[in-house]
Amino acid sequence: MADAVTMDKIVSLCKRRGFVFPSSEIYGGLGSSYDYGHYGVLLKDNIKQRWMSSMVQERDDIVALDSSIILHPEVWKASGHVGGFSDPLVDCKFCKKRYRADHLEDSQCGQRPSKKPGETSDCDLTGARQFNLMFETRVGALEETGVPVYLRPETAQGIFINFKNVAAIARRKPPFGIAQVGKSFRNEITPGNFIFRTLEFEQMEMEFFVPPSEADEWYRYWVDERYAWHRRYGIRESHLRIRPHDADELSHYSSGTSDLEYLFPIGWSELEGIANRGDFDLSAHTAASGTKLEWVEQDGSRYTPHVIEPALGVNRSMLAFLVDAYDEEIVAERERTVLRLHPQLAPVKAAVLPLIGKSEDMSGRARKLYEELRQVISVEYDDGGQIGRRYRRHDEIGTPYALTIDDQTLEDDTVTIRERDSLAQERISIARAREHVLDRLVAPWSSPKVDSP
Repeated sequence: MADAVTMDKIVSLCKRRGFVFPSSEIYGGLGSSYDYGHYGVLLKDNIKQRWMSSMVQERDDIVALDSSIILHPEVWKASGHVGGFSDPLVDCKFCKKRYRADHLEDSQCGQRPSKKPGETSDCDLTGARQFNLMFETRVGALEETGVPVYLRPETAQGIFINFKNVAAIARRKPPFGIAQVGKSFRNEITPGNFIFRTLEFEQMEMEFFVPPSEADEWYRYWVDERYAWHRRYGIRESHLRIRPHDADELSHYSSGTSDLEYLFPIGWSELEGIANRGDFDLSAHTAASGTKLEWVEQDGSRYTPHVIEPALGVNRSMLAFLVDAYDEEIVAERERTVLRLHPQLAPVKAAVLPLIGKSEDMSGRARKLYEELRQVISVEYDDGGQIGRRYRRHDEIGTPYALTIDDQTLEDDTVTIRERDSLAQERISIARAREHVLDRLVAPWSSPKVDSP
């Protein structure tokens, strides 16, 4: 099995099979912006559902929240984003392109892509200037009287300002968490590594509020827990590592931060961050708003909880799962491209295929089975083209199981179930097909790909 995966292969597959398209493509595209097709939407939804399930459904100490994208502008002043959320940028006066000053080594010259900015005689780079990453807009009917506001650059602040509301009704005491999935926006210059970093993205963030004396213990717990989650859904151990931040990397409020890094085609890069944020956020919003965001015990003692934050991008998580699942192999002297996605993440769980699409008997049985399965899982009915081509199409979108209705089905009410990873086939009763597939979907699974760098 091939293990070297290039970003070009992932991009090609995503566009060919309708996972991801360049945004505004008919107008020449918009940099660092992408639209998600049918299978991309299903894959992202499955990732979000698995994350939310692990955070909320499977636990007793975390509740859900969905906060507004546009918050009161004072929120971002208190959090430090207005004054300190910026990147150093340089402009080229010749080609008119803008670059991150700290990423020039990874950038391409606007006129000669084989060169880096500043390497040609025509390059005329300005000095570095700080550029705020937040998108600003206005709330109000008239432009001249509108109030300036920002599109949120992270979902975390919506959780912090709702701490008092949630604590009052959640019937939980620290340690407890608040989980949120939602859109965020950052007006940053990106190096163009597909959906790794985009202007608009979704985050899965959880803020875990703990007594100060327990913060370090819970920080270590969540580092291990989040590592285990990625392994649980198929990320290979050889492509995932924990990297604690050095002291000079830490945010001023953090006493500990670790990145879960994945071996992307662009090299080892951050997949998820877990941070011990201390009491910085609740204390900052208490000071700015005048509302005490603290926990009061039954005996009257009070404290400001410390916060442990695991934060993961949906888009980046999707890219990691695609890269880790992508495989090529030779089967019957033909190359097969397959996405070996965890069955619970796969956009389509099963395909129902009449062997001969024009056969009314076969298609009738296939449609009946399809209608039964679609009530409980994402399933596709496919009767177009040769059966081998239909198998290959579903291999490329990661469908773990294919159910084929053929002549024998008409004789004994059995169907062939084909397994994506091993290509094994067996006959099962059509009456038990639904139960059979559901049992397989919840069975333990690990990637069959070779677990080596």
